Amino acid sequence: MKQLLILSGKGGTGKTTVASAFVKLSQAQAFADCDVDAPNLHLVTQCSAEPQTDAYFGLPKAYIDPDNCISCGRCAYHCQFKAIEKVDGGRQVNQFACEGCGVCAHVCPRGAIEMKDLQAGEMQLFRNANNIFSTAQLKMGSGNSGMLVTQVKKRMRSGAKEAGLDPEVAIIDGSPGIGCPVIASLSGVQLALIVAEPSVSGISDLERIIHTAEIFHVIPAVCVNKYDTNIENTEKIEEFCYRRDIPFVGRIPFDLEAVKAINNGETIIDRDCAAGRAVRDIYEKTMVLLDVASA
Repeated sequence: MKQLLILSGKGGTGKTTVASAFVKLSQAQAFADCDVDAPNLHLVTQCSAEPQTDAYFGLPKAYIDPDNCISCGRCAYHCQFKAIEKVDGGRQVNQFACEGCGVCAHVCPRGAIEMKDLQAGEMQLFRNANNIFSTAQLKMGSGNSGMLVTQVKKRMRSGAKEAGLDPEVAIIDGSPGIGCPVIASLSGVQLALIVAEPSVSGISDLERIIHTAEIFHVIPAVCVNKYDTNIENTEKIEEFCYRRDIPFVGRIPFDLEAVKAINNGETIIDRDCAAGRAVRDIYEKTMVLLDVASA
């Protein structure tokens, strides 16, 4: 199974807009949304089936037994995350600040602190008639991690196998940025299409995400969304790609019809519009690059 990952250096560049169009154009039998902080690929891919859900447990959180705690304060003194608060003369753990390192439990002289598993989110697997869609949703305040993204991708592959599907290509909508979730998304991928925006910060974000992809030996390709909002910066991005020998696969114009399509729960190729036509051309070029990268 060839895996195409769609990334961006920051949120809001149009990554999911491009990913949903690619899912539709490829008639993908396997696809995933690894942006588990705010998954939204399902909104425009019209997944009608009820998902199979499973609890996701991240790092354990500390819990202080008030009956055994003597309020010595050693736990608070050693906590590097300031997660232990003084409440009514005792100690209490702020679950949003706790990183689950376990130092407090180690230094407690009374053994009053226990590390407990707490549900951090929910994994979802949609089994439709002809495809498998895997994603997850973190609970509010839960920390994102590469471990959850790895599980999302693993469930996509295993779900396709269990359904008797043999996908030629899997489309993966990655997380924005360059953190652990993106690094986990890059694992096992042959090509990363990076959706850039023509702004000063967008150029900086693009350089960072390309560097990250190259560290993990994933071939990057680049397209620019809403290129006509700043032609000068678009040309700078193209020049950067040319100098670095990075495939530049196209420009997508700002298009109000594309906005209407997304607001209506459609992909931008469901309408005859300039943005949709541009994405079709980008898709064809990207698939050729994916074949070469997978050879």
